[in-house]
Order: sequence, then C-alpha cells, then structure tokens
Amino acid sequence: MKIQTRGILFDMDGVLVSSLGSVERSWQRWAEEHGVDPALAIRTAHGCRAIDTVRFLRPDIDAQAGLRRIEDLEVEDNEGLEILPGVRALLSQLPPHAWTVVTSATERLARVRLAQGGLTVPEHFITADLVENGKPHPEPYQKGAKLLGLRPEDCLVIEDAASGAKAGHAAGCKVLATLFSHSLESLAAADWIVQSLEDVKLTVLEDAQGVLLELDFTPVDRMVLAH
Repeated sequence: MKIQTRGILFDMDGVLVSSLGSVERSWQRWAEEHGVDPALAIRTAHGCRAIDTVRFLRPDIDAQAGLRRIEDLEVEDNEGLEILPGVRALLSQLPPHAWTVVTSATERLARVRLAQGGLTVPEHFITADLVENGKPHPEPYQKGAKLLGLRPEDCLVIEDAASGAKAGHAAGCKVLATLFSHSLESLAAADWIVQSLEDVKLTVLEDAQGVLLELDFTPVDRMVLAH
C-alpha cells in the first residue's frame, strides 16, 4: 500500500511514546484518592483529555483541581517511558513544517514526555489546553491541520486509540492506526492499520504544490486478525 499526504498529525501517547505504566499508575492513585473504581478510571482515561475523564468520573468536584492533581501525578511518574519502534527513523526524515503532534495531554505533560523521550518537540502543537472539545470530537485534528496550513483532507492522522481514530475521521483526515493499546475491533474508524510505525517507510517528494509525503506499508488483514 502506498499513500500520499501533505502533512502528518501524530497522536503522542501510544504512537510516539509509551507512557502506559505512568498513565495507569497515576490514574489508579487518583481514583483511590477520589473514591473511584481504579479499573473504570484507567479504562475511561485512555485516549481522552484528563479534564473530560475527571468530569465523567467525579462531576461533583472542581474539574480544574482534579486535572491539576492527575497532571502532577503523571509528570512525577516517568518510570518505564519509552520511544516506540520506528518513531525515531520516521521523524528524522520528516520536514519540520510537515508534521505536528495532536495530543489529549496538557501542554505541560506533553513537553515533559517528549523531552524525556529525547524527541524533537514541535515549535507548535495541539494539546488539551488548546481545544474546547477533546477527542473523539474533530476539533483537535481540525486545529492540527490548520496549524500546518493544510486542509484536513490533505493530512494523515496516526493514532492508536479508538477515540483518536474517530476524531481524525470526523475531521476529514485519513487515519492510519497502530495496534499498540487498542483492539482491532475498536479501530474500525481507521482507514488502515499497521502493527507499528516500524512497518511504515517514508519517502519525501516534491511537486508543484510543495512537499509530498509518500508512505509505504502493508496494512494488517482485518479479517485474518479478527479470527
């Protein structure tokens, strides 16, 4: 499979970096402090803005205070953070103006995670602080495309979560999903699925309109994996 796009919008957690341990430990601690079932908190938090998770789990408390607490817990817990396979090679080839990050994390947390992983932090990127509506709403990816000066239909979203795949599709982007944290069935909104970014080869081209990114990969066979 070869596809072409003008820009790439990366989710962060589960696509560029794995902070799964930190996320789950932090939400478990937050849940225990706030009288919430930890399993429900962890399940709800994946792929969503922390403030939306706080509002869902404890609509009776101050959402900003709840957000500050979970943000502090996640910033303090960096154990096990790692860069996912294929990420460094892919980012090293991309022109700086042709990609950015669209994450459900706050700006503070996103900068910490990217810096700790030793990844280039884009000059501008979209975080939970910059949108009124988090994923699966299309707003985050609509703003990501605008940040690159592109139309959503000229961008490829790379996601690992169901809510993010739905957000990218709703924004009008094509969506490539990886099988890091979510099941095949939950990623039905994605146009294509690969095991990891290690399976994606990039060629940077140019045409009359500027940079053109060509991605070469073999998508997983959904029917085979489903059985």
